[in-house]
Amino acid sequence: MSSALLPASIDDTAAALRAQGYVAQRALATATFLALRLQRPLFLEGEPGTGKTEIAKTLAAMLGRPLIRLQCYEGLDLAGAAYEWNYARQMLEIKLAEGQASREELSRDLFAPRFLIKRALLQAIDPANAVAPVLLIDELDRADEPFEAFLLEVLSDFQITIPELGLVKALTPPIVVITSNRTREIHDAVKRRCLYHWVDFPDAATELEILRLRVPEAPAALARQIVAFIQGLRRLDLYKLPGVAETIEWSRALLELNALVLDPATLHDTLGVLLKYQDDIARVQGSEAARLLEQLRVAEGG
Repeated sequence: MSSALLPASIDDTAAALRAQGYVAQRALATATFLALRLQRPLFLEGEPGTGKTEIAKTLAAMLGRPLIRLQCYEGLDLAGAAYEWNYARQMLEIKLAEGQASREELSRDLFAPRFLIKRALLQAIDPANAVAPVLLIDELDRADEPFEAFLLEVLSDFQITIPELGLVKALTPPIVVITSNRTREIHDAVKRRCLYHWVDFPDAATELEILRLRVPEAPAALARQIVAFIQGLRRLDLYKLPGVAETIEWSRALLELNALVLDPATLHDTLGVLLKYQDDIARVQGSEAARLLEQLRVAEGG
């Protein structure tokens, strides 16, 4: 990866991200800049909805690189994450070669690269890549702990050992972003190979900047009320706090309803855009929502 194609400073990194619609606070811009320069994976932990996944998408767009996404889940294994052999095609090859090839020749041919199905990790380090991609390993905490051991070789040396073929190593390391919602702790061995950053919910000024950038058609007064209300929600003891994605989605929903300001009826009808659990909706509806709206009115001097 040529350093000439990368941002030259932390400020340049923040500006380039912002040009793609991503507002990064200084600490995150610093971690991103260093990850790019040092060719180290960037490990992002934080609450759901804080923009961890989005930064990988933004980096791909910003640098003009393909994005390869590995969505982690319980039971994810080598076949789902890196590669597997095309057994159906191998069986067909065996039938076609019956009586025409020796056992040694057939065994060798069956594990030729043409029978290899490349999954996300192998795609990302494929030496045939014209451009090193951005590899997003999303929600690693959803995968089982043993899967992390397999990742170590990829994260340390950007290579995978395939017993039947040998070593596959990237000519140019991919840009790696790993995310975790911290539903469980990730092993230290993984974290040691990465640059770490905790992504928190943005403060009100930053969230308003994000909203103005992503939903520029929102009236200024409504945008301020949306941000203030969501900031208030995040101070409550809810099961799932609304993230920045919900801020943007709610803003667009309110615009579709031609809302100019927040009012109790519209708020009541659209809480399901912000909150995804009935217990949270029940907690906010009624007196809690009225209290937050009253705080907005007082803050605006109304």
